[in-house]
Amino acid sequence: MGIPTIAVNPDWGLVERRLRALLPARSVVAKRQELLAYDCDGLTLHRHQPPLVVLPETTAEVAAVVRLCNELQVPFIARGSGTGLSGGAVAEQPALVIATSRMRRVIAIDLPNERITVEPGVINSWVTRAVAGDGFYYAPDPSSQVACSIGGNVAENSGGVHCLKYGVTSNHVLSMEVVLPDGSVTTLGSGMAETPELDLRGVFIGSEGTLGIATAITLRLLRQPACVAVLLADFASMEAAGEAVRLVTAAGVLPAGMEIMDRRCIHAVNDFFGVDEYPRDAAAVLLVELDGHPLEVKESVQMAADLCREAGAGGVREAWSQEERDRLWKGRKSAISALGRQFPNYYLQDGVVPRTALPRVLAAIERLSEEHGLAVANVFHAGDGNLHPLILYRSDEPGVNERVTALGAAILKLCLDAGGSISGEHGVGSDKRCYMDWMFSPDDLETMQLVRRAFDPDGLANPGKIFPTPKTCGESARRWVELKEEGRKLPDGVELY
Repeated sequence: MGIPTIAVNPDWGLVERRLRALLPARSVVAKRQELLAYDCDGLTLHRHQPPLVVLPETTAEVAAVVRLCNELQVPFIARGSGTGLSGGAVAEQPALVIATSRMRRVIAIDLPNERITVEPGVINSWVTRAVAGDGFYYAPDPSSQVACSIGGNVAENSGGVHCLKYGVTSNHVLSMEVVLPDGSVTTLGSGMAETPELDLRGVFIGSEGTLGIATAITLRLLRQPACVAVLLADFASMEAAGEAVRLVTAAGVLPAGMEIMDRRCIHAVNDFFGVDEYPRDAAAVLLVELDGHPLEVKESVQMAADLCREAGAGGVREAWSQEERDRLWKGRKSAISALGRQFPNYYLQDGVVPRTALPRVLAAIERLSEEHGLAVANVFHAGDGNLHPLILYRSDEPGVNERVTALGAAILKLCLDAGGSISGEHGVGSDKRCYMDWMFSPDDLETMQLVRRAFDPDGLANPGKIFPTPKTCGESARRWVELKEEGRKLPDGVELY
C-alpha cells in the first residue's frame, strides 16, 4: 500500500484558466522566463521547471487553489522562499507550485503569553525584529534566516545555531492553521506548549509539504538572555576541534550554540570580508556561545575555555559586547556565500553523528574528499553533531554530477555507520529519499506511508518526495554503494571508497 502515482498529465491550459478565475492576474505565473525562478531550490544540482506557479495572499486563496487541485487531480507543491536544500520544493513531475512568499503578515503579537502568529511567508529574522524592542526573540535561527520563511522552516523542521540549547522549529510552534490536501481548513495544536490530545501538530511539522500547507503559524517567543558571550577557539586539526566539542558537552556545560568551520571556510570568509577575523593558520575554529545569568555565563566561559585548551586550542578569544559577538557570527553566517566566490557550484549535505564520533567522522570525511578528488568544506552545528559537509565543484566538468552525488552518498553512509542519521534539518525531499531504506525497515516506511495517506489519500501533495520508489531512485547513488559492496562494476565516472 504505497502512495499512488499521479500518472495522468493534467490539461494545464484548463488548469490555468480555472486558476485565473480564482485569483488576481498577478497571482498566476505562466510565462516561461518567469517560471525559471522556480526550477530549483537551494539544491541547484537538479532543476525542473514547473508548468504553472500561483502566489496566493490569503488562506482562502490557498484553500480555493488546493480544492481545484483536488477536483482536477492536479499534483501541487508548496514553496516558501526556495532556500531549502533537499529538492523538496521542486516540481520533478508536472505539478502546480503554490508559493506562499506573498503571505507576509504578522497576524498577532501576544507578549503576555509569549507568542506571535505569522503567515508562512514571513522571513525567519523578521519574527525577532518584530518583538526585539520588547525584550523577546525567536530562537530557531537557520543560517539562511535573513531569507528563509517560517512556512519553509515548519515544512523542514529547521534548526540553526541555537538548536543545541533551545531546540528546533517543532519546539517553538504552538499551533497552525493548515489547508489539507482536499482544500479543507483546520487547526493543528491548541496554542499551548503541552496538550493531552493526539499531537497532529508534531506530525505535520517536518512533513515537507506532503500533508498540506500551513497558512498561519503561532510561535513561542523567548525572553532575551541577561548575558551572552562568545568564545572563538582555534585548532591545528579538525579532530582537535571535535574533541573540544566532546569535552565541553561531557562536562555538563550547555552552550546556546557550538559551530565549527574548517580551514577552507576560514580562508574564504577572511578573503570575503578582506580582514582576518579568524586565525588564518588554523585548521579549524570553534565558536561557542553561552548565555544566561551573568555569573553563570562567566563561570561557563571559563570552564569552556579551559576545556578547549585541554583539547589543544592554540588560542581562545572572548567576545562580550554585541558588536564583538556579531562580528564573530557574521563570518559563520556568511560562510557559504564566501565559498561561492571560489566555486560556482556546491552540494550541501546534512548528516548527523553522535558527538563522541565527531573526531573520527571528520577525519574520514577529509579522506573521502581526497579520494574522490572533490573539495569539501566543513561548516556545521557541532554541538548536536549535525554535519554540513559542503562539496564544492564546477558543473562544466564532465561527469562531475555523478561523482558529487556518489560522494554525498558515501558521507551519509559514514554517518549511519557511526550511529547517526541521514538528515538533521534539511529534510529528505528528492535528494535523500533513495537512502531512506538504509535507515528504516520496510515496515517503518509503510507505516509512514499510512500516515501520509490519512492526510492525502490521492497523493497530490508534493508527490514523489521523501519515499524511495524504483521510478524515483533508479540507478541511484544508493545502488552504487550496494554495487561497490558487492564488488561489482560502477557506472562510468563514479568511484566510491
